[in-house]
Amino acid sequence: MRLRLTLLYGGLFLLCGAGLLAVTFFLVRHAVTPADDLTLFHYPGVAADPGPRTGPLPPPGGMAAQIVAQAEEALAEQRRDVLRQLLVQSAVALGLTVVLALALGWWAAGRVLRRLRTITAAARQISATNLHRRLALTGPADELKELGDTFDELLGRLETSFQAQRRFVANASHELRTPLARQRAIGQVALDDPDATTSSLRAAHERVLAAGEQQERLIEAMLTLARGHAGIDVRHPFDLGEVVSEVVDLRPAPDVELRASVGACEVSGHRALAERLVVNLVDNAIRHNVPGGWVEVSCGSGVLTVTNTGPVVPADEVKRLCQPFHRIGPARTGQGLGLGLSIVQAIATAHDATLDVTPRPEGGLAVTVTFTT
Repeated sequence: MRLRLTLLYGGLFLLCGAGLLAVTFFLVRHAVTPADDLTLFHYPGVAADPGPRTGPLPPPGGMAAQIVAQAEEALAEQRRDVLRQLLVQSAVALGLTVVLALALGWWAAGRVLRRLRTITAAARQISATNLHRRLALTGPADELKELGDTFDELLGRLETSFQAQRRFVANASHELRTPLARQRAIGQVALDDPDATTSSLRAAHERVLAAGEQQERLIEAMLTLARGHAGIDVRHPFDLGEVVSEVVDLRPAPDVELRASVGACEVSGHRALAERLVVNLVDNAIRHNVPGGWVEVSCGSGVLTVTNTGPVVPADEVKRLCQPFHRIGPARTGQGLGLGLSIVQAIATAHDATLDVTPRPEGGLAVTVTFTT
C-alpha cells in the first residue's frame, strides 16, 4: 500500500508538472514568434525616422532583401534554440522534481500508514487471553484515529462477551452439578438400603424425577438465554399488548393481586422470545413478592412496565440481578433458577430494547423495557 500511494503521488505530480510545462512552452513559443515585417531594420536611402506611416513598407530589393532574409533566418534559429533549451531544461527539471516527489511521497505514505501498522501489529498479538489491551491511538482526529477507536470498542465488546461466557459456563456447571449430585445420592441411598420397600423406592424415584425436572427447567432456561444472546436474524411485527394479555390471563397468583393495563403496542422482533421476556418478568414479580402484595403490568407505545411489591432490594445490588444464577439475600435464594432477569436482559438486547430495573423504596422492583418502534 505504501508503494502504491507513493506511485500515485508521483504519477499525479508528473501529470500536473507535465501539464504546467506544456502550457509554459506554448506561451513562450507564441511570445517569441517573429513579426510579419522587420521594422527594426532600415532600408538604404530611407531616413532613420521617416515619420508616420499609414501602411507597411514596400518590399525591399537587392542587398536590402538579402539582409532582411538573413535577419529572419537568424531570428528563427535563435527562436528554435530558445525553445529547444526550454524544452530540455524543463524535462530535466521535471525529472528531478518527480524523483523528489517520489521520495517525499514515500516518506509521507510511511507516516500516514504508521498508525495502521500499529493497529495491524496489535490485532496479531491480541487473543482471547489479553482482550484487555487497547490501542489508544493518539494524533489528529482523522479516519485512522476513528478506526483505532472503533477497534478499541470492538475489543471492549469482545472482552465483555468472553467474560460473560466464562462466568456463564462456570455458573452453569455449578448449578447442574447440584441436581446431579442429588440424584446420585438418592439413588445410592435407595440401593444401599437392605430393608427397602416398594414405597421407599417409589419415594426415591419421585425425588429423582423431581431433580430431573429441575435439570430440564435449568437447561431450557440456559438455551433461552443463549438464544437471546445470539440475536435475531429475521424480525416480524407483532402486538406486544396481545402477548402481555395472554401471559397475564394464564398466570396463577393466589396470594398476589395481579393488575394489568394493556393497550395496542406494535413492535418488531421475535414473538416467542418476547413472550418469554414477559413470562419471566411476571413470574419473577409473583415469585419474589409478599403475601397480600400486588403486581402491576402495563404495556403501550412500545413500553412494557412490570411493578411489584416485595422485599427491599439494595440499590447497589440491582445490576447484579441481571447476571446469570445471581440471587440476593435469603428472601430470594432458593426461589427459581437465578436466570429470570438475565434472560430478560438478553432478549431485550436482541430486540435492541433498553432494560431499566429500579428498586422501590417500600420494597419490590419496577422493571421497564422500552422497545424501538
